[in-house]
Amino acid sequence: MFKIVNVITDNQKFTVASIIITLFLCYTFSLFSNLPQKNYDTSAMARKGKMVWQKYNCNACHQIYGLGGYLGPDLTNVTSIRNTKQLTAFIKSGTKSMPVLNLTDTEIECLIEFLKNVNSTGKSDPRTFQIQKNGTIHQ
Repeated sequence: MFKIVNVITDNQKFTVASIIITLFLCYTFSLFSNLPQKNYDTSAMARKGKMVWQKYNCNACHQIYGLGGYLGPDLTNVTSIRNTKQLTAFIKSGTKSMPVLNLTDTEIECLIEFLKNVNSTGKSDPRTFQIQKNGTIHQ
């Protein structure tokens, strides 16, 4: 009955695709080059605590700043709710859904210091992290 005729040539398709890709790359570059760069002062213990957080993959179950797993609670402001002794007890003995990770006392202290830092800043700027080839971070 009706025959549909292809009126767009391959050259036109290539031109349109090239324009779209170029615009996307320019927009992406402008977004990431104009972001504010903030550096937060953190103690050495808090930096070590962030590495403990990563080493034991706490983010798989817990959230910080709303990012992470949903099995455990968001720990962004946990140090406002629980004191150091309570947090130490939770970490050492675990709970029904949290396993005992057998952290050393130093690791627990550093992890709690990291959580205190997270609570005090309420912000995270992952652009200040050095991302390794295997996806882990280093500071």
